[in-house]
Amino acid sequence: MGQPESEGYRAAGQSELPPGQRLQRGWPVTHYGPVPKFRPERWEFRVFGATADGEKRCWNHEQFSELPFSSVVADLHCVTKFSMLGSEWGGVPASVVLGLAPPAADVTHVMVWAEYGFSSNLRLADFASERTLFATHKDGELLTAEHGFPLRLVVPHLYAWKGPKWVRGIEYMTADRRGFWEERGYHNIGDPWSEQRYSYQEKPGDGPEL
Repeated sequence: MGQPESEGYRAAGQSELPPGQRLQRGWPVTHYGPVPKFRPERWEFRVFGATADGEKRCWNHEQFSELPFSSVVADLHCVTKFSMLGSEWGGVPASVVLGLAPPAADVTHVMVWAEYGFSSNLRLADFASERTLFATHKDGELLTAEHGFPLRLVVPHLYAWKGPKWVRGIEYMTADRRGFWEERGYHNIGDPWSEQRYSYQEKPGDGPEL
């Protein structure tokens, strides 16, 4: 599926911090709305939309926890201008989900759905990056509820809002559609190295009209 256009890895000579970011030693809690209560017996992860076979795929919490586990050392860049460098994230690679529930050939984007109907859209190439991960752990420890337990998406080369907390599924799309924050003035792509924070910075082709 190729690599995303904004790969976001630190190139030779490039600063560790993207433009406008500051180094954060701890991990602030930032989210919109309340922290959802985790009920394992009701939890389900769904893949739906334009799947290759037209069928929806679901895993309960026990089944999802048994999927192949991997880890990646990656930074987290919040649009509120703090960055955490070199965290070890553990969980299920997005590539595993793509392999088990392939998208149709004409899929271009993914909508990531989380608790309370929260959503974030991604280009398929960003989602398919080898470093994109459905994280359950950080630095060897289970995520706390405030930081997204039982599951959050980590997309290291994009701003952190593109990786929602409390993820419950993904929707394959054949055309782009803005997610929660993208409808409310955030940039449709969210590359921190290009400082793509807000929708007024978008160029033609960056996203659907507001």
